[in-house]
Amino acid sequence: GGPAVRLESPEGGGGRRGGGAVPPTRRYRLRDGCWVLCALLVCFADGASDLWLAAHYYVRGQRWWFGLTLLFVLLPSLVVQLLSFRWFVYDFAASTKDSAGSTKDSARGPRGCCRLCVWLLQGLIHLLQLGQVWRYLRTLYLGLQSRWQAEHRRRHFYWRMMFESADISMLRLLETFLKSAPQLVLQLSIMVQQNSIEPLQGLSASASLVSLAWMIASYQKVLRDSREDKMPMSYKGAVVQILWHLFTIAARAIAFALFASVFQLYFGIFIVTHWCIMTFWIIQGETDFCMSKWEEIIYNMVVGIIYIFCWFNVKEGRSRYRMCIYYIITLSENAALTVLWFLYYDRKTTSDFDALILVCVVSSSFALGIFFMFIYYCLLHPNGPMFGSHSVGCIFRQRPAPVPGSPTDAVTSPPRSLPRTTGGEREGAPGERDSCVPVFQVRPCPPPAPAARAPRTEGPVIRIDLPRKKYPAWDAHFIDRRLRKTILALEYASPTTPRLQYRTPGAPQEVLEYETTV
Repeated sequence: GGPAVRLESPEGGGGRRGGGAVPPTRRYRLRDGCWVLCALLVCFADGASDLWLAAHYYVRGQRWWFGLTLLFVLLPSLVVQLLSFRWFVYDFAASTKDSAGSTKDSARGPRGCCRLCVWLLQGLIHLLQLGQVWRYLRTLYLGLQSRWQAEHRRRHFYWRMMFESADISMLRLLETFLKSAPQLVLQLSIMVQQNSIEPLQGLSASASLVSLAWMIASYQKVLRDSREDKMPMSYKGAVVQILWHLFTIAARAIAFALFASVFQLYFGIFIVTHWCIMTFWIIQGETDFCMSKWEEIIYNMVVGIIYIFCWFNVKEGRSRYRMCIYYIITLSENAALTVLWFLYYDRKTTSDFDALILVCVVSSSFALGIFFMFIYYCLLHPNGPMFGSHSVGCIFRQRPAPVPGSPTDAVTSPPRSLPRTTGGEREGAPGERDSCVPVFQVRPCPPPAPAARAPRTEGPVIRIDLPRKKYPAWDAHFIDRRLRKTILALEYASPTTPRLQYRTPGAPQEVLEYETTV
């Protein structure tokens, strides 16, 4: 039922010609390991602070708050652990083949005992709700191995590390918006009702807020790092994106908490209505994330939950207009919710001065978030400035016009270079961001003719009978577990690292891509 995948030798399919230089290998750096450790610390702080606060409510006899706090911790965690364990079950055969060479042989004798121990260990890890912790540590281990191993093994470990990074990013993104987002609104509502802030409440709310902002930025960074047709996001850009989402989500959550403290029923109606509208908006945009229609609908429903709190790009092309529409709607909703609370809040528990301070916090926090958003897009976006002239400042690789006989399809070698988007897909409609001209060019000029290069004949090719997904979707070999398992098995069995080739839509024949760099 999956896509057709075949491995061809250089004589069978690797002899086609292509032009351009092979891009340099992306190496795992120490700062990447530090980023993973910081993400692990954020994950620990978020979960531990929520459990500590739940125990605090229980000791004080506040059973209602204790039950809700614990519910928002355990239920999302169970869902994510089940999904993580299901992924482990799919991937375990491939990892066994990497180490044993044969699944059949590994089922007997000492290897069978080792497999049983791994199953028991993984079951215990996920039962203790530590699946994400294990995946973070495994990502760190694979990344370090990609630095220490020989050349072929280095590429293999980097390839597996990117798979693991994609898994943990998707799992943590799901968990934060099922757990941290409602937890943040709940604790802020309790603070408003009690008209006081306890240290544990502030710690839990802060950890939830940082976790939400961190995972949005981390997800976008890993997604860009996994695609060679997109420039990677710098850590400066990731930090500014964290600040952008931190302040916009904070304003959104405070507005929710203020409104919910007075209009509990209407708040529930508002949330459900907003989620339905956002989900319908996403579905009519025809996203291309999952491998089946029903999985795509479920994914759109989850993204609809994310859209309750912040912007999340799910489709390539003219995202600036969709983002402007979203933030105009968000600003209007925040203003309406805050004004309604200000008109009907309890004057006996909250003074007018405190109420005015809360209104100023909502507005200033949203303004700060928009400010950091402009900083990111104007200065730190991987593709260069978003707002400005098309003739200056686009700091990224530009694809030259194809010359007669030059191939255009995507064939690359993992993880040195993942498959690239074809030239027609990148250029798209006029005005898209990826169509600006080279760096520091002031006067328009025709693109230079690409320099010829030696034919690329090395290594076998893994051909995938699927069109390549467009950014910001993951490539099919990142989200289809069967496809991933097959590629890992073929990659391990091959004496040299194979290259991946997706089907070219509408092309009469499959040819190699032209690769250039600035």
